[in-house]
Order: sequence, then C-alpha cells, then structure tokens
Amino acid sequence: MEHIQYRLPWSASGTERQLTLFRFGSGPRKAYIQASLHADELPGMRVAAELKRRLLELEEQGRLTGVIELVPMANPIGIAQMFQATHQGRFEFSSGKNFNRDFPELTQALTPRLEGRLGGDASANIALIRRAMLDVLAGLPAPASELDGLRRLLLQHACDADVVLDLHCDFESVMLLYAMPQNWPHLRSLAARLYAGVALLAEAAGGSAFDEACAIPWLQLAERFPAADIPLACVATTIELRGMADTEREPCADSAQAILGYLADQGLISGGWPTPPPCICEATPFAGAQYAYAPHPGVVSFLQPLGARVKVGDPLFEVIDPLTDHHSLVRAETNGILYARERLRFAQPGLWLAKVAGNTPIRQGRLLSD
Repeated sequence: MEHIQYRLPWSASGTERQLTLFRFGSGPRKAYIQASLHADELPGMRVAAELKRRLLELEEQGRLTGVIELVPMANPIGIAQMFQATHQGRFEFSSGKNFNRDFPELTQALTPRLEGRLGGDASANIALIRRAMLDVLAGLPAPASELDGLRRLLLQHACDADVVLDLHCDFESVMLLYAMPQNWPHLRSLAARLYAGVALLAEAAGGSAFDEACAIPWLQLAERFPAADIPLACVATTIELRGMADTEREPCADSAQAILGYLADQGLISGGWPTPPPCICEATPFAGAQYAYAPHPGVVSFLQPLGARVKVGDPLFEVIDPLTDHHSLVRAETNGILYARERLRFAQPGLWLAKVAGNTPIRQGRLLSD
C-alpha cells in the first residue's frame, strides 16, 4: 500500500488541511473510489474503512491485478464544518458552493490537443486522451481557493481510471446509483451486488458533479471525433449508500464486499468471487424523478415507507400547520418507487421532502438540485 498526502492550497494562516489517498496493487487497469465528498454523508467513510482493510489483505495475498486508489475522506474541508453541534458538509462555508458541483469540464480544452492525433486504435486513443486530461489539469491556472485545489486533486486521480465510484448517501434512502445511460450495462452487476433498488440515468444532469466530470468527456469526444475509435473508457457512478444514519457495521461491510466483487468482475481482483445475483434494480431516467414539495409550512408525516411502489395519486406525506390547522396531502405525480425522504419533519419553503423514481420523463434542464 502506498500512502499519499497532499496539502491543500490557501488554508487560513497558521492552519493547513491534507487530502489522503491510499494506493493498492499494480497492473494495467485502475479503479478510483472516494467517499464522503459531501462530508456529512458518513456511510461512505464507513464503507471505505472496510474497503481499506480488505484491500490490504488482498494486496498481501497477491490478488490485486490492477491499481485501486481509495480516498476514504474526500473532503477535509467539509469534515470540520460544524455549526451548533450539527455537521454542515454539503456546502463550503466560505463560498456557499456545493462540494460536488462545478468540477472542471475537460472536453473543450481537450479538443484542440487531440485534433489530428486520434485514429482507429482504441487502446492508443485511450492512452492519448488520458495523458491529455492530465496535461489539461496540470496546465490550469493556480487554484484560487482550497475548494478549487481539492476538486483538481480528486479529478487528477480519477480521470485516468477505468472505474470511478463516488460514495454518497441521501437523507433517508434506498440503495441507488446515478450514472450515464451508456454506462448502465457495465454497472448492472454492481447494482445487483449492492441490491440497489433504483438506478437514475442521465447523460448530463447539470452542475458538473464528480462522476459526470469523469465520464462525460469520453462521450463528448466520441461525438466530436466520429472517425476515431473512442470507447467509453471510464465507467463512473455515484452510489447512494442508503441514508445518513446508515453506518452500522454489517451493512457497510456487505457494501464493501459488493464493491470488491464488482472490481473482481472488472478484472482488478483475482480469485474466486460469488457471481452477482440477478439484477433487480429498476433503471429509470433521472428526468422521470418527482421531487415532491410541501405547499405550506407545517409538521410532516410520511405516509409511505422507503422503497414503496406508488401510483399517480397515492399520498406520499401530509403537512399540518399547528397554528392554522391547515392540512395538505402531497401525492405521487408519477408511477414509481419512493426512493428518498427528507430527514427533517418540518416543511421548509423550496426544499424537497420526497423523491419518486418514475419511468416517464417529467423534468427537463438541470436535474440535480443543490
């Protein structure tokens, strides 16, 4: 195991933060895994702790046939953001920016570097594009903030990986994946091993989240250079490891084992692994997800459990204003699976309270909320 530490730029005077990465194995293929980019989403860290322990064992056994890089705490800035005993790890205090948005978009800068250099050899094209990605990132202006420096470091390690797994969670949620539809065939075994209930697919969800920043340049470059053989060489996904409170040891150990099984499927780990179960996950367009909001303030009572299959018109939750007795039922607007709920139980203006994954697109434009 190689232990790598980077000092983040632009820390406050007299302080510094470090990003820590662990590298295991060797070989032609590479996987990159990071946890808790939203620093208050702790299940990813707990799964990463299990992954680190098991990867050490596998490395000692000589079973790693590729490189696996693990960042157990991808956000050393947000991990320290506590306000009145409540963790605030989604947005940077200094700028108000979401930690998982606005990663560098590489395609525009890559295009002139690749003009006239790509041909019919897919392997040669992959190697050339990955070198160009690293060159583009190295040639960016100096980071203007800790956050800029963090984003760049994470993307530098992920952009040349064959597999990128970004470990997150929702407030209260079933196990689910976000990915590009073109990569879904390569992720079905991961969804099956994790017993995921939902996969939400979109080519461009908006906001340049980390997994999208890794995967979408390959799709865009293939479109810009149609005569060249450019495969989708990075299979990237965001894994929502259920809800924020789901840090129990056994489920997290099971999730780690599922991820290792998937890496074995991808040729990065040797030896006998159980075959994945049949994929029970329902892949739906991210544009088909209903974000349900309350029509007024009040106490929220959910009327459906997580994972419930609902139909149009089924009640999702009720809201009661204790001062005015104003009572409202919020209903499903699509047939699908209730896959996430807000953890707070008092309705706030403009904040979603429940999400339903449906098959019929009902939204357009930017799909990711902040």
